[in-house]
Amino acid sequence: MRAIVLLSGGLDSATCLALARREGFECHALTFDYGQRHKAEIECAMRIAEQVGAASHTVYSLDVGPFSGSSLTTDEGVPKDNDHPGEGDIPSTYVPARNLVFLSIATAYAETLDAGDVFIGVNAVDYSGYPDCRPDFVDAFARAATLATRRGTQDASPLTVRTPLLRMSKAEIVRAGLAAGVDFVLTTSCYDPQDGAACGHCDACVLRRRGFEAAGVADPTRYA
Repeated sequence: MRAIVLLSGGLDSATCLALARREGFECHALTFDYGQRHKAEIECAMRIAEQVGAASHTVYSLDVGPFSGSSLTTDEGVPKDNDHPGEGDIPSTYVPARNLVFLSIATAYAETLDAGDVFIGVNAVDYSGYPDCRPDFVDAFARAATLATRRGTQDASPLTVRTPLLRMSKAEIVRAGLAAGVDFVLTTSCYDPQDGAACGHCDACVLRRRGFEAAGVADPTRYA
């Protein structure tokens, strides 16, 4: 069982990789360098891939310049101290169609490696409200991947898009990751790190901190 696992270097994707490994998949991790301001996550992804036991790890450079439009890829300030992430308007940290692009590349990579599964750690419970994290999007993409690929049109088993964290709370993800052997010290979630430390105030930091608190687990994150 061979799978492509999208690995950002954060808490969710690290847990997703560990769960795939525990299910017995031969995991080929795929990380994107898309000019994100929180580039430290790429180094974290490298360490996580080694710690969890990925069969391979590819860092794919992607120029999103023509369609960046996000505070994660520009000098625009990252929103801070939002008490209710995921509620209200889509935040400026949204990168246009990011998961659509990432999954499309992962699907092509899966065909190249003859992998039958793609894992992505999207979550629609404790998240920032991005449209490309919703179940409807995942279902629609899976249908499109079936129509667009040789595996989907000629093989008996079309590509499966797996989202094991989709309906979990952040606390449940923390517990699942620990049970699967993830060392969360190796992960980073912050959108706006300061000298190697998490800012503690962006949506990603708020959700991460609350997740550890709700799980009753000490947060290993170093905050600025």
